[in-house]
Amino acid sequence: MREFLAELMEIPGVSGYEEQTANRVADEFSRYCDEVRTDSFFNVYGIKKGTAVKEDYIRPKVMLAAHMDEIALMVRDIDEKGFLRFTSIGGVDQRILPAQEVSVHGRKKLHGIICTLPPHLQEAGESQKVMKMKDMCIDLGMPADKVKELVRVGDLITFISPLVSMQGSLVNGKSLDDRASVVLLVEVMKELDRLQYQAEVVCVATVQEEVGTRGAIISSYSTEPDIGIAIDVTHGETPDASKEDTHPMDKGVVVCKGPNMHPGLTDKFLDVAKEFGMECLIEIEPRPTGTDARSIQISRSGVPTILLAIPLRYMHTTVETMNMEHIKSGARLIALFIASLKEGWQEWLKY
Repeated sequence: MREFLAELMEIPGVSGYEEQTANRVADEFSRYCDEVRTDSFFNVYGIKKGTAVKEDYIRPKVMLAAHMDEIALMVRDIDEKGFLRFTSIGGVDQRILPAQEVSVHGRKKLHGIICTLPPHLQEAGESQKVMKMKDMCIDLGMPADKVKELVRVGDLITFISPLVSMQGSLVNGKSLDDRASVVLLVEVMKELDRLQYQAEVVCVATVQEEVGTRGAIISSYSTEPDIGIAIDVTHGETPDASKEDTHPMDKGVVVCKGPNMHPGLTDKFLDVAKEFGMECLIEIEPRPTGTDARSIQISRSGVPTILLAIPLRYMHTTVETMNMEHIKSGARLIALFIASLKEGWQEWLKY
């Protein structure tokens, strides 16, 4: 599980440019699924079919969604000295950018650093302010003519930050939002292989979530699920954040409640957790969430949707931090919920 996560984090998968990540995910899905396919936008679908107990049994179709795209940067200009000016793809926090190491994906992959004017050379008070992205540049340590030979406007830039083990089961690195949940999908597949279940399960590694949940729009429309389960991250507790907005890193996965999620189905999901003695935290989301759930719910004539989240510290930085145990417990809970969908499951979808 950890090795697969570390490998995924090393593969560039910028929103709108997920092909390499999709190829690796499809390869992993094929080990556990009856059928795997990739659409023209590089959403990856892994299909597992349980065994129905009666010929006339209406098998529920359950779609699990976790996005595989990551936030990143893009070259917008190359100046006369060979320094790269850049913009962001997705919600990059510009406060973290100075001194970051990056990979520039030009005609070949190049190592660069994000540079700014040293505080010694800044005017009084300037060093206390957040540097704007438009005032930063990337130094490749190469002559301008060589840079222009290898790099073009529009080339992608990803952060260099591999998976690092911390104390216990904590890890950190870039793009744990939401590669960790893609790994969770694979763990659900493994758990289902140990259980009896009757549903048709479609696990989707979605694209372009960071720029508008576009992959979820496409995949939920084509899948037409009876039930949707979106898996993403939420904010883990830190000393400087409100306890109302964050969750402990060692108390289980988070189940979200609010108008974006189906109340009856969410309660049944929590009932399964209680039945098997699995601890869950609750998060209240009174508005449309910034996750794939917001698009799955309103696909076609509507899809009853659940949102499960992993507590994550320092979201949208290069040191996102999470507890690996939440991947295992989240996968186990989802698999048990799917196994609980038996005759009469349609009643769960009524308010």
